[in-house]
Amino acid sequence: MTRPPGRAGAPWTLARAEAHLRSLELFGMRFGLDRMRRMMTALGSPERRYESIHVIGTNGKSSTTRMIAAILARYGLRTASYTSPHLVSYRERLQVGERDLQAREFAGAIAVSAHAAERVNRTLGEDDHVTQFELLTAAAFAEMARQEVQVGVVEAGLGGRYDATSVIDSRVTVLTNVALEHTRWLGPTLRDIAEEKLAVVRPNTTVVLGAGLAAPALSVATRVARERGARIVHAAAEPPAELRLARGSFQRRNFALACAASEQLLRDERGRRGPGWGEPFDAQRHRVAVRETALTVAVPGRLQLLAEDPPTVIDAAHNPDAVAALLESLPAVIPDRPLALVLGVLEDKDAAGMLGPLLGVCERAWFTAPPSSRALSPAALQSLARQRGFERVACTPRPAQALAGAQRWAREHHGAVLATGSVYLVGELLAGLHTGLHAGASTRRAEARAADPRGSAGR
Repeated sequence: MTRPPGRAGAPWTLARAEAHLRSLELFGMRFGLDRMRRMMTALGSPERRYESIHVIGTNGKSSTTRMIAAILARYGLRTASYTSPHLVSYRERLQVGERDLQAREFAGAIAVSAHAAERVNRTLGEDDHVTQFELLTAAAFAEMARQEVQVGVVEAGLGGRYDATSVIDSRVTVLTNVALEHTRWLGPTLRDIAEEKLAVVRPNTTVVLGAGLAAPALSVATRVARERGARIVHAAAEPPAELRLARGSFQRRNFALACAASEQLLRDERGRRGPGWGEPFDAQRHRVAVRETALTVAVPGRLQLLAEDPPTVIDAAHNPDAVAALLESLPAVIPDRPLALVLGVLEDKDAAGMLGPLLGVCERAWFTAPPSSRALSPAALQSLARQRGFERVACTPRPAQALAGAQRWAREHHGAVLATGSVYLVGELLAGLHTGLHAGASTRRAEARAADPRGSAGR
């Protein structure tokens, strides 16, 4: 049994909490909800003390989750959002009132969850153990209850049916989109993947669907809703207010979905708890909340302008559909300039499917390795590029050095830089920007992410 590191009875610090989370990485990803249900029982069923919205899908979940929480906060509710994975710090995963948890709060939440996990582990088989993602998710749900939030907006991890987040009983489920990813676990077709994700829909609830949903996924959603007496709401393709900070057409679609989802929860009179809901639903108040959110909401790591000299954009696209959405929006952020690509991908992703479109728009490429034991080697990316007749590449294992090389070339050629391919790569570059010590950040993050807590759910 893995026990929380540190002296027994010693106060939990952020460092101790992070060390404990890292100690759980060796258990990897394990499907099933039994451990998570036991965790909720051990913690006093915190997930039942607030309303929740469950956000499922392939791409856009984190952005949509944050946007829904922001709209509801501006409507007057105490909200929290839970997303994964993080970019720089575990604390990013849970926000209350649109703010990351303070170090002391995060350490306390992990301590409570770790002690519950000790009790649960004693009831499990010798080879079974609460995983890192389960402990983090349980900590988030318990902290939401402790801080007396009224609505928790929760992003699913991998799939839906057996994901740790699926212990919540949500009145509104949001499906962003469905694309081919994690086929080893979710199935080989869009229909299979949609079935796994939509398994979380509860009877007599509302399902809000993102615009442009693939036909097989729409067919599954329609059938599941009919079988469970759920109501389907289709989000518009464009939001009712223009985003100021969140860039790209894909973020407009995400925001339109967030607007629809927040409205549906507010219209559902069955779940209203405490002040702020409005009685009945106040449409004008919601419109004001949407406009205010549009002016302020930003999602780091998504079409983010990292630097202006040369223009440098980072984006966490990690599958072909996300790359297509990125390239659709890129011209609005980077003017017509020669483009240098910095690419790092995990080995379980469709590198070839991402590489083809990216090479079609860039002049030179720097291939690197995200800080993960599952990183695809730069040499493997170079081989894929050569198969497509693209030879203007450099293999630079350290992301910071790859970015520096691409930026030097861009300055010399009046060009721009795009860094993409993995959440881990984007997080590494942001960590280096925040600390000014790229090399040190690489070492720390490589240690912290030596094994992803959800296996191939990592991005």
